[in-house]
Order: sequence, then C-alpha cells, then structure tokens
Amino acid sequence: MVELKSDPLSCMGTVFIDIGMIIAGIDYSLNGPAICVANTNNPFTFSNCSFYFLTDTKKNAKTFLTNVHGESFEDYNEECERYDTLSDWVMRVCAGCEQIALEGYAYGAQGRVFHIAENTGLLKYKIYQNRIPLTIIPPTEVKKYATGKGNSDKQKMYDSFVIDTNTLLKEIITPDKKDISSPVSDIVDCFYICKLLYKKLSNSL
Repeated sequence: MVELKSDPLSCMGTVFIDIGMIIAGIDYSLNGPAICVANTNNPFTFSNCSFYFLTDTKKNAKTFLTNVHGESFEDYNEECERYDTLSDWVMRVCAGCEQIALEGYAYGAQGRVFHIAENTGLLKYKIYQNRIPLTIIPPTEVKKYATGKGNSDKQKMYDSFVIDTNTLLKEIITPDKKDISSPVSDIVDCFYICKLLYKKLSNSL
C-alpha cells in the first residue's frame, strides 16, 4: 500500500495557492492521450479539474462524473493526418491555457518510437506556435511525485490516485477490466502531470 506523503499537494485535503492562471497536464500518446485542465483560481482538487481523453471504445466516449470527458478518435487515412488530428484535439482542449506540462519521452520504450517522436514533435510545434509556455517533465519524476518511486507501475500510480482523490475511477470507467488500463491509467498520469506543474509554478512565486 502506498503511504500518504508529507507534501501538502499530495494529500486529499484542498490546497489553494493563487497563481491566477489556467494550466494543463498532458499524457500524450498515439493510442490513449489524456489531458487534465485546472484553473488555479480554485483549490487544486480532482473535482475542480476537467479531464479529457480519446478512446477507441465506443462506450467510453461519454462524460463520467461530470468532469471526465471521453471522445472517440477521428478517422485518418495516413500517419501524418493522424498526428494532425491528435494535436488539433489537444490544442482545442487547451485553448485558453497559459501553461502546459507534457510528459517527456520514456527512453527505454520499445516499438514505434519514431512514430511517437513525430507525433509528439508536431504537438510541441503547435504549442510553440501558440506561444504557450511548455514544461517537459520526465516520466520518472511524475511517478516519483505520485508514489515516492520513479519506477512505479500503473497499479501503484492508481493506488496513489485513489488515496489523493478518494475517487475509484477504474470502478467507474472500466469496471469489467481486471488490470489498470486506458483510459484510467492515462487520466491518472495527466492528473499528476498537471499537479506537478501546479507545484512547480507555486514554488516559483
């Protein structure tokens, strides 16, 4: 079991540090992108964040808990079109955001690493073109912030999420699945990416 942490932003209690902006944390991928958007004029809690994800499971393309919004992937004919529609979706969701955090590459990843890089590169370019400050956070830093260990798996990330938010997201979105998987794992990741950005910004005041 993951223990509660001394960091005030890691506990279930509300935290309010007025940095006066809208921020977003993005867990970006080809198959399960997810975004957490927070208005820092409000306390940083799960209920005060809005979550968005893309899915190829039709029954998940709907709203859960009023603030978790699933949409279906758009059809595409070739890879460049796929990258374009994915990054356009992110920019639409993040319209009005003043700071964005994106999880960095997992350098030990295997598989379609060049496709992942091309997809992420296009998103970074569009964020740059829109003049939105971008913070890249290594996956190990996100995991360590959430669980205390930089190599935590999806289950441990979810366990920390449940402790921090008192929200049984898996039971709500994917109750028929045994293991933690998309979109639940993606929502958990983007929550902590956004939360870590919030911490970094508040520490810079």
